[in-house]
Amino acid sequence: METKPTIDSSSSDESSHKSRNPKLDALQTPASPSLLNEGSEAPASGMKRLFQVIFGRGRSVEDPQVFHKLSLVAFLAWVGLGADGLSSSAYGPAEAYKALGSDTYLAIGLAFFMALTVFIISYSYTRIIEHFPSGGGGYVVATSLLGEKAGVVSGSALVIDYVLTIAVSVATGVDAIFNFLPGSLANYKLPICAVVILALMVLNIRGIKESVRVLVPIFITFLITHAVLIVYGILSKTQEIPHVAQSVHQGFRSGLVSLGLSGMLLKFLHAYSMGGGSYTGIEAVSNGLMIMREPRSATGRRTMLYMAISLAVTSAGILLCYLLMGVRDTPGKTMNGVLVENLFHSISVAGFPIGKI
Repeated sequence: METKPTIDSSSSDESSHKSRNPKLDALQTPASPSLLNEGSEAPASGMKRLFQVIFGRGRSVEDPQVFHKLSLVAFLAWVGLGADGLSSSAYGPAEAYKALGSDTYLAIGLAFFMALTVFIISYSYTRIIEHFPSGGGGYVVATSLLGEKAGVVSGSALVIDYVLTIAVSVATGVDAIFNFLPGSLANYKLPICAVVILALMVLNIRGIKESVRVLVPIFITFLITHAVLIVYGILSKTQEIPHVAQSVHQGFRSGLVSLGLSGMLLKFLHAYSMGGGSYTGIEAVSNGLMIMREPRSATGRRTMLYMAISLAVTSAGILLCYLLMGVRDTPGKTMNGVLVENLFHSISVAGFPIGKI
């Protein structure tokens, strides 16, 4: 019986395939490890590592613990979201006080109504947190209660507010630092502002928790220094409080004669409106409920309470210190810088200027 030789179809197909398309064979042939290491993947992995260093590692949405790892307790939410509101005390009260001009006796009323306004706004947002625990703030409230058009207006206002808040806060912070540096360095303010804004952009891309870790020491330093500033400013002038109270009383009497009641009221309202920057950032808590630890509503209310107390006390306390210390607007210096210099310039230890530092 005659047997026919068998032919391996796979080898035949492979050989015929190779003969037909040698360029494709070269592409399909596995490269050696040395070629891979020397090839295009090395720069790509380097760029990936650089990207991770700057912006952080990616998070898996399939991780059931990812939200718990990223969510914030009340204190961290106060740092991450409340820093916006609290930092406005560095420029809001100063603008209000400067608008008074020589009628500084009205600062008593400004301090009271500024603190009252902070508590009223905070209470309003606390109610929003209770009724809209999913977050969204004014945009969600306006859309739900007044319609889509009102929601768009509210949302647009928030976007503008966020842009202006960053611009004003960064410019004020840089201005405060340069307050204690030689005037010849003033030309570097704008480039440093740009660098700080870029740094904030990177922090936000990295994530809220990474941002908070960076902000915590800055935030705590801000709280401690302003607490020392306000407490020491008031206590150091305790003996002069009766004299200041008498000056305020005389100021009211002379103001009634020179300006009249309506003129005093208009000047007070103008100064009050100029200090409106003090209230920016309070809405951040109700807008950012989705990043808070469960139960969100309770965490949000506690965070709002922290923010309200800290902002009201700081803003009103700074205004009172302005009045007690007789602070006046000085060209090239911030109002807080003048206040600090008046309070601490004479303090030194073994000839070392602790006060100035």
